Amino acid sequence: MHRLFVALRPPPPIRAALLSVMDGVAGARWQDDEQLHVTVRFLGEVDRHQADDVAAALAAVRATPPAVRIDGVGTFDTRGHVDTLWARITPAEPLAALHRKVNQALARAGIAPDPRRYLPHVTLARFGRRASTEGLPQWIDRHAALATRQFTMDHVLLFESRLDPEGARYEAVARWRLAG
Repeated sequence: MHRLFVALRPPPPIRAALLSVMDGVAGARWQDDEQLHVTVRFLGEVDRHQADDVAAALAAVRATPPAVRIDGVGTFDTRGHVDTLWARITPAEPLAALHRKVNQALARAGIAPDPRRYLPHVTLARFGRRASTEGLPQWIDRHAALATRQFTMDHVLLFESRLDPEGARYEAVARWRLAG
């Protein structure tokens, strides 16, 4: 079984800007450069044959490379406990349009559409269930206006995620250039 997701990678200067703000929160498991991405669609566990179908379906996706920027920070929580710290991507619509196209392509490969609302972001840190978030409110105040210049992401990637005791490790298993 393969644990897969579809994503875009911000260019190196944008990733460097994000890496430069990653400190000062107790209990944060900060992402490293190889982990910084914008998830377009998480697939979860698929077998080898379905992974081949997914790759073929994604190869047929045609979309204009999204021109976006980093614009602020936020958190996700589960049952009142913050588990993710992220940087917002705006405008959301170009990525939402790509998300819809990817969902359509994946449906042809037998993957059900994702029912959740799509919120484009780059995960900066994760927090374990029992992790301290001391310093998080101050970090958010200090970086609330985090912003970058506009950038384009012109490749869609299929990643395999492997879980280990230190967290997830991502490996790009396929890559396609976006073209309108």
